Amino acid sequence: MTTMSTLFRGKTPKNVAYQTGLGRMVIGKTEDVLHQPQGKRLRGKVNLIFTSPPFPLNRKKKYGNETGTAFIEWLSGFAPLFRDLLSPDGSVVIEMGNAWEPGSPTMSTLALESLLAFKRAGDFYLCQEFIWYNPARLPSPAEWVTVRRVRVKDSFTRLWWLSPVENPKASNRRVLQPYSGAMKDLLRTGKYNSGLRPSEHGIGRSSFLTDNGGSIPANVLVIPNTRSSGDAYQRYCRERRIPFHPARMPIELAEFFINFLTTPGDLVLDPFGGSNTTGAAAESLQRQWMSIEPTLSYALGSAGRFQQTSLLDGLSNTRL
Repeated sequence: MTTMSTLFRGKTPKNVAYQTGLGRMVIGKTEDVLHQPQGKRLRGKVNLIFTSPPFPLNRKKKYGNETGTAFIEWLSGFAPLFRDLLSPDGSVVIEMGNAWEPGSPTMSTLALESLLAFKRAGDFYLCQEFIWYNPARLPSPAEWVTVRRVRVKDSFTRLWWLSPVENPKASNRRVLQPYSGAMKDLLRTGKYNSGLRPSEHGIGRSSFLTDNGGSIPANVLVIPNTRSSGDAYQRYCRERRIPFHPARMPIELAEFFINFLTTPGDLVLDPFGGSNTTGAAAESLQRQWMSIEPTLSYALGSAGRFQQTSLLDGLSNTRL
C-alpha cells in the first residue's frame, strides 16, 4: 500500500490548508495543483476520483462555474488528466445536477452532453448511472414550480460511474442494505411462493433462503440532505466567521461510493473539493485522500469536518 508519508514525502507545500494522518486539503486550481510535484505523485495511484464539479448553471455562482458550452469544454478537458491519475482498476464518479434553459421552462441537455464529451475525451467506459434522490430538496426551479406552477420540483441529480476498464474494482457486498421486515420473516420461516412469476421468471424453492447479510442496493440512492445548523462543519465556520460552501452534499453519498469502489488504504481524490465532504468520508472509512479547492475560505472552513477526530496536524500558515 502506498502510504501518505511516501505519497506526500518532503516538506509540506505552502498551499496545503491542513492535513491529517490520511489526507490533505490543497488550495489552488485543479489543473495547476495536479501538474505540481504533489499532483504528479498521484499518477497511476488514485483508486477513486469522486467529485461534484460546479454545475453548468445559467448564472455565475460565488464558487465559480462555467456556463453553456464552455462548461462542456472545461469538464472534458480534465478527462485525460483524470485517466492518468487512476490506478489500473480505478474509477471516476461525477455528480452532476440538472440545468435549465435561460428564461424557459425547458431543461438543458448540457449535463448529458458533458458526460458524452468527458467519456470520449478520456476514452472511458460508462459503468453505471446512479440517481441521488433528495426528498428534502426545496421546490426548484422556483419560477416554473412555485410561481407559474407549470413544472414539478426537480429533486434528483445524476452520478456517473466511469472507468478506463470494463471491470474496475467494485463490490456490492460492501454496500448491502438491511433486509426488510418481510425478508427477515422469509429467512426465519422459509415460507414463500415459489414457481413462475407474471414475467414467467421461475423462482426455485431455495432462491431466497440464503442470508447474504443484506440486500443489494438499487442505483437510486434516497438520501435527504438535511444537516442541522449545529453540525461540526457549520459550527466551526460560524465561530470563525467563515462563509459556508453553498453546495454541500450529504456525507452518506460519498460514503456509499467509497465503500463500493475502494477498500481501506486506497486513495480517493476530490479535484473540486468544496467543503471536503469526500475527504471527511474517506477519513472515516480509513482511506487516504486528497482534495483540491481554489477558494481559500471554503478550503479553510472544511477543516471543521475533522475537529471531532483530533487528527489534524494543524492548519498551514495560510489564513483568511
